[in-house]
Amino acid sequence: MLANLSAAAGEILTPLVLSYIVLGVLIGYVVGALPGMNRTTAIAVALPFTFAMSPAAALSFLIGINKGGAAGSAVSAILLNVPGEPSSVVTTYDGYPMTQKGRAQKALKVALIASVVGDVLATFALILLARPIASFAIGLGPIELASILVFAVTFIAAVSGENFFKAIIAGFLGLLLSAPGIDSETGLPRLTFGMLQLYDGVPLLAVAIGTLALSEILVQIDEGWRGGYHLKPARIETSEADTRLSGRELRQVTPAILQGSLIGTGVGLLPGLGATLASFLSYTWVRKVSPRGATFGQGEPEGVAASEAADNATVPASLIPVFAIGVPGSLSTALLMGAFMMQGLTPGPFLFRESADVVYAIYLGMLLASAALLAVGLFGQRIFSLAVMIRPTVLMPTIVFLCIIGAYMEGGGMFGVYLMLIFGFVGYFMKKLDYSFVTFVVGYVLGPMAELTIRQSMILSDADPAKLLEHPIAIAFLLLAVLSIWRFGAAGLSSATDKRSEN
Repeated sequence: MLANLSAAAGEILTPLVLSYIVLGVLIGYVVGALPGMNRTTAIAVALPFTFAMSPAAALSFLIGINKGGAAGSAVSAILLNVPGEPSSVVTTYDGYPMTQKGRAQKALKVALIASVVGDVLATFALILLARPIASFAIGLGPIELASILVFAVTFIAAVSGENFFKAIIAGFLGLLLSAPGIDSETGLPRLTFGMLQLYDGVPLLAVAIGTLALSEILVQIDEGWRGGYHLKPARIETSEADTRLSGRELRQVTPAILQGSLIGTGVGLLPGLGATLASFLSYTWVRKVSPRGATFGQGEPEGVAASEAADNATVPASLIPVFAIGVPGSLSTALLMGAFMMQGLTPGPFLFRESADVVYAIYLGMLLASAALLAVGLFGQRIFSLAVMIRPTVLMPTIVFLCIIGAYMEGGGMFGVYLMLIFGFVGYFMKKLDYSFVTFVVGYVLGPMAELTIRQSMILSDADPAKLLEHPIAIAFLLLAVLSIWRFGAAGLSSATDKRSEN
């Protein structure tokens, strides 16, 4: 362990890698502050630029973007009442009223402190829990792993969208998208349609950039044509009362920060629940137990603290299932899992045995990213507040240009660009028709692993379902998958029937 820590410190504590971490946090914070943009978009666009980095530097850089984006999304929520991400919707409840009362900078400081504390506590939870869970998971065979993957897809589909059937369809489409390439068993090409560019599979970045980044631009262009994209500048005060955060106010928000961090960590541990649910649960709980609960929604700093602590705690916590069992629970972690694979690492229980030095380097990088988040926020928060004023006519063409560059670099030239454009329109219609992006991307990322474990399970069991009786863990997860389908599928069918009857 000491040897791994020493090697990790030698790799991370260099000027170049430290600059990557700070740059990642800075990019994430600025992108998070921009209305309509989010950390997932930033990670998708930044992925191609990590090829020349070492695995630890690349992943620390991307995780820095993820952390910075989670914290930066509070800026537009507080100043404009326009959340940078869905998880920041709750921050608007008390953040924007504080701005209207001339306490914008104070609200931003509370949000920053809550973000950093929630992030640090959840990072320590990742360090403490990932390896023990992985040690348990390493004893699981292909049958158990296959059942866990089946449960993961169905559970994520159940909680990631309003319509379970649309979400599960999106998941299966993602699984199908992972099929083209060279068959691992026969060595023959399949679903390549004679195109050599597909022999290595559909490029990850063409899918990620198209469905996540470019589709968001198309949606915003559509809203702009319909007259739905309007922002009002915020009133940013400079009085001493606004900028200073007193010791009494810090003590007042500390319980909300700690409770939000705990709730965010717990929710982040479970794949598919996400930061939005964590923010709502944290805000609701803190409002219930706080003696000032009646004033929530009128500019209460505790409301901002509860929301932001939970939102940011889910970022490191959501990596626990990635490190331990190789299952991503959100769009951002699915992209990070893809980054692991592009760097030659296999997320899951064997990661600690095969690449322990890289894991420890990532841990150090995450802690340094937390420190960078505090420094970047404190020194640049007022400057980042101006990012919300960038006109969409300037911002959107810049992002499209970066999307094209990224797809060209990784996707095999213009072939990757064409695929990105196709998936951009696919993502646009998925947004319009309310199909789940989470299950689509998770299905695509988990596809190769799911196929391998299911094939191995068929061989080990001789395709005899009765052999499942010898694997109680697999039966438990399959029952949970059936329960997810029955519970949420029945609810979705009932909702669809009600809508038809109303029409």
